[in-house]
Parts: sequence; C-alpha cells; structure tokens
Amino acid sequence: MKKMSTGARVIIFVVIAALVFGGVFLGITLTKNVGMTDEQISEEDAAKKMDKLLSGISVTNVTPRKASITDEDMLKEDEELPDIKGYPLSVTGTGELNIEIYSSPEKAGDGTDGWLNEVAKKFNEENNTVNGKTASVSIRSVSSGLAVDYIRTGKYMPQAITPSNEFWGKMIEASGQKVTLTEKRLVGNVAGVLLSKETYNKILEKYGSVNMKVISECTANNEIQMGYTNPFASSTGLNFLVTTLYSYDADDLLSAKAISGFKQFQENVPLVSYNTMQMRKSAESGSLDAFVMEYQSYYNDPTLKNTYVFTPFGARHDNPMYAVGDLSPDESKLLETFCKYCLNEENQKLASEYGFNENEKYKAELPDNISGDKLIAAQKLYKENKDSGKEIIAVFVADTSGSMSGESINALQTSLINSMQYINQNNYIGLISYNSKVYCNLPIAKFDLNQQALFKGAVQDLAANGQTATNDAIVVAMDMVNKALKDHPDAKPMIFLLSDGEQNTGCSLNDISSLINTYQIPIYSIGYNANIDALKRISEINEAATINADSDDIIYQLKNLFNSEM
Repeated sequence: MKKMSTGARVIIFVVIAALVFGGVFLGITLTKNVGMTDEQISEEDAAKKMDKLLSGISVTNVTPRKASITDEDMLKEDEELPDIKGYPLSVTGTGELNIEIYSSPEKAGDGTDGWLNEVAKKFNEENNTVNGKTASVSIRSVSSGLAVDYIRTGKYMPQAITPSNEFWGKMIEASGQKVTLTEKRLVGNVAGVLLSKETYNKILEKYGSVNMKVISECTANNEIQMGYTNPFASSTGLNFLVTTLYSYDADDLLSAKAISGFKQFQENVPLVSYNTMQMRKSAESGSLDAFVMEYQSYYNDPTLKNTYVFTPFGARHDNPMYAVGDLSPDESKLLETFCKYCLNEENQKLASEYGFNENEKYKAELPDNISGDKLIAAQKLYKENKDSGKEIIAVFVADTSGSMSGESINALQTSLINSMQYINQNNYIGLISYNSKVYCNLPIAKFDLNQQALFKGAVQDLAANGQTATNDAIVVAMDMVNKALKDHPDAKPMIFLLSDGEQNTGCSLNDISSLINTYQIPIYSIGYNANIDALKRISEINEAATINADSDDIIYQLKNLFNSEM
C-alpha cells in the first residue's frame, strides 16, 4: 500500500474539518429558531431586520403644537351614538297599531340566531288585532349595551326592549328612564365559561369541582389563561365582571376586598376582547384556555362542543321584555299579546331547536337585588382597575394619504379628539401619521393634561394627501413602542392603526409580519370606509380586533374600544 504524502493528509484534514464545520453551522442555522412559527424569528434577527427596514424609511419629526382643551371638544353622550339607520329593522310591522322592539342579536339575527325574527313574522302574518286595529311588531337587532345607550340618552326610543338579561333594564331605570318589566322570560339561556377539556379535567382533579369561584382562583394564580368580553357592550362580559366581583365579596360587590381580588384576577387576564370574534380567534390559536359565551351560541357550534366544556355562571340570560316609557293602553295590550305569543308551545319548541331553553336546572349565582346603580359602578370600577396598575404604552398611527381626504380624515380627527376622555391619564401615548412618508407628530409621553393638549393639536393639524405607506408607519410605531418599553418593561404595548386600508407604497406586509409576530404588539385597526380585509390581515397576526366603522359610528366604536382596552 502506497504511503500517503504529508500534503495529501493536510488536504484531507482540511476537507474533513470544513465538512464538520459546515455541518455544525447548518445545524445551528436550522435549529436556532426551533419552536417558532413560520412567521416568527429570534429577537436578535428581529432587531437586525428592524434596523434594516428603518434605514430605508424616511421619518420627519413634526414640532408638536398645543391646543387648548375645553368641554366643547367632548361630544355629548347622545352625539356619540351612531345613526339608528346603521341598525335596520330585521322585521317591519305594517299594522295600524305597531310597536318597535329592540332585541339582542342572538335572537334577532339569521339562522339559529333568528328565533325572535321568525316569531315576529308569523305574528304579523296572522293578522292579530287590538281593539279592532290590525296589530304588528317591528324588530331591530341592537347589542344590549348600545340599545341601553339609545334609551338612556333618549336619542332613539322604541316601545320595548328585550336584552339578554335583566342587568340592562336595571341600568336604564337607574339612568332615570322609565322601563316596566312586561315578561321576565321569553326564552331561557345562560352565560358560561368555556374551558378546554384538558384544562377542565386538570381543574377538576385539583379542586374537586369547577365553578366560578374556582375559575377565578385559577386565573388569579396564573394557572389558566382567561378571556372575556367588554362589559360596557356585552351582556356576557358584564355578567362575568359582576360574578367575579361577587366571588370575592358576596356582601358588597364594590368593597375594598372585592376590588383587591379583582385586581389580582385581572393581572393574569391576557384579553378583554372588543367582541366575541376577537376572543374566539384567540382561543382557536391556543392563547386562551378559557373564555365566555352564551350557551345558545355554544350549542350551535359543533367545534366548540367537541373541544370545550361549558360551565354556567352568574345571572341567567332569560331574555326579559320591558316596556319603554309610557305606552298607550293599546300598545301595552299589544306588547302583552306578543309576549304570550312568544311563549306558546310551538314557538318555545322552535326556541329549543335553536339552542334556547337548555340548562333549566341552573339557578342564578347572583342575587336578584343588585341595583342598576351598582351595575354602573361595577363598569366604572372595571375601567379604573382593569390593568391592575400596569401602564399602557400606545401609539396611534393615522393614515393621512390622499384617499383619506374629506369625510374620512374629518371623522378620524373628530373621533380621536373625542376619545381622549376615555384614555386613562396614567397611560403613555404617542402619535404618528403617514402618507408616502412617515411623520412623528407626537413622541410617547404620559397622557397628562400637557400631553393631551399636544395630542389634540397634533390631530387637528393632520392633512390628507399623497400615497399610502401603511407598513412603513407600523415599523416606526413598533420601534417607538419598543424603545418606550425599555423604560417601562412591565407596561402593556398597543398600536392603533386608523386607515382606509389601501397600502400602495413602501414595504409589504410580508416584509413586516415576522416582526409583528415576534414583538407581540397587538395592532388594533380601525377602518374608515375601508378595505377591511387588508386591515384584518394586520390585526389578526396578534389577535387584535378590527373595527369596520363608517364615519357615522366610528366615534361610538372608538369609545367602546378604549373603554375596553385603554
């Protein structure tokens, strides 16, 4: 065998070393982001990518201008409410005698959510009469919170309202408007917590039972990730809030003990969602172990029934009917006649087919004597304590491209200035705007009176022109938030994107989606006469809500969003 030369041995050693090094390098490269989604990258890579993107974005710093803040900046409550035309009648009565009824959406919608609509249509077709007059009913589907605001302010007054539960009737009464309970129950329903089967079994094994008190304790101890809906707008969310307070102090929902317990509970709640859709998406992604929903909705969703266990809580949702104001004798008779018609055997059978009238053995955990004043105070308590003392860092990103000119930019300015009153002053707020370029209109600072005056001036000075570099602006906003988080590491970050959704210059969503995912900053998008699908794609990356609001109702929508999140 021929002996290998020294030179050949060196060459082979170099080749082997190169192969080993290459294999190790490849292994590191392939495994360094193990466990991340396709859209997520390491923080180190994200920082490099952020720097690279920022280097190609032109940012102009605008000198802030103070504007005086007066009561005239804030709209009256009735002026904040959207035009009733945005909530058209789902059933139109044409009788000589007709009453309009506001209904919660789970019974005045489509399909299995359309029970009351079907009953009302049949009632109208049967040519009922009251004192010789043909009688009919009209139904308008309006969420309970909005319906109460319409009635409380006197802006749009129906003859009757059937919310999901009795809380709303008590709150209307506490506001000074007259309501009379005509029927305590049209159809039976309950609110509940949906726990994944795995989570439910773990809790059951550890605690021996699963109820609201146990769920509250598990949430406060960070054993489960719990989400619920905005208690200013949602019947289930309000019920959950009151039940949580009650679980800490059954004698006084507003006691120091109840507030302390709620703060501890809220510290470990990752999501109070603007709407049920946002909450559902968070649950489907696996970021929530538990969330709230009415049983009727749960019943009609096979996926939920196969995945989650339903645990009822709080007050029953038996869909009471209230007369609003002083009805004439004939109107009162018509309302009573319609309630009896809803309760007949045929219509109750239909309700059962649609998922109502289940859980009949469930008795309310809450007492009947909770006053409307206490319910309103509970909402206020939620607003003041929902972040448990944690600061919020938020940047508003305003689209000022040419497509926003006219009605859209005017609505944006009016809604932002009015919404200042719903942002807690201990939060940290900044503002940027964009067209083909990005402008820093207001650096992040505590939202005290000085910052509010600067914010108002900056918003007033916005003007629409040019192209739309939405994603460039998002990159700048994320950078601003990340820098502020270094000084306030425990703060909760947010971005609010206000746009018509038409991106046509600058970097693409593909360029920035991994950054959004890695930094986990929720981006709430508010569409002004918008391409809403484009905005949804941005918000859904971190499970934030998208509001599709036209210029008539954006003010009310922002109020609800900020009550929920800010």
